[in-house]
Amino acid sequence: GCHHLGGGHTGPMWAYILAHENAITLWRTLMGPTKVFRARNSVPDSIRGAYGLTDTRNTTHGSDSPASASREIAFFFPEFNEELWYQQEEPHLRCGQVYYNAEERVHCRAGSGTLQKKLVQ
Repeated sequence: GCHHLGGGHTGPMWAYILAHENAITLWRTLMGPTKVFRARNSVPDSIRGAYGLTDTRNTTHGSDSPASASREIAFFFPEFNEELWYQQEEPHLRCGQVYYNAEERVHCRAGSGTLQKKLVQ
């Protein structure tokens, strides 16, 4: 969908909750440096190195800490209960008891038939 995030930037965007023990570090590595010039020169195969236009149009965002991630998840997914997810869903992820439904773009708990709409990678 389209969201206005301030600073005069509008356009299509997709927000995801990445579920992994090292999600912040791994995602930030894939994104590359915030500064596009640096990304292009030091990590050209990163997302920002390959697709970033300017430092304010660097194609992607990722939380820099668990606290930031919690705030941003609450903003983009107000109906998502992070504490409940850790109690009820995260143990299934750790055991490999989920599969990805590409059509719905969500992860599902294996055998339950219930879509877990906020466990998206």
